[in-house]
Amino acid sequence: MAVLAGSMVLMGCGEAPAPSGKVGADEDAHGCKGSAGYTWCEKTNQCERPWELAEKEKFENTETAFNAYCSVKNN
Repeated sequence: MAVLAGSMVLMGCGEAPAPSGKVGADEDAHGCKGSAGYTWCEKTNQCERPWELAEKEKFENTETAFNAYCSVKNN
């Protein structure tokens, strides 16, 4: 009964389950796992956590700055 109640609470969190129903099965076309905070960056040619890349490369930690940094058009 406690498991059922816990499941009902989690269902109300507003997050959609991964398509396969498995945790971590949310890879994008590049293999980046959004649930782990990874986003594809064309400039580095790998999955990056935006806040980590911003700190490492010294740019503002915003979606706009990440997109500008990772855009191949601008580099």
